[in-house]
Amino acid sequence: MAEKKAFALRINSDMLKELEAWAAEEFRSTNGQIEYILHEALRNRKKRRRKTDNTGKSRDI
Repeated sequence: MAEKKAFALRINSDMLKELEAWAAEEFRSTNGQIEYILHEALRNRKKRRRKTDNTGKSRDI
């Protein structure tokens, strides 16, 4: 597993409440939920880049 680095995150209090509720629904910590969301976003970005590389055309999603 890669080394984890800590950093401060400023976030709107309403957004934080929503993230906390979402995390609780999925049995994750708030930090774990944020990591999950970021991981999925990066994974989807890589998929889009691969499609662009394979077709030679850019796709707006």
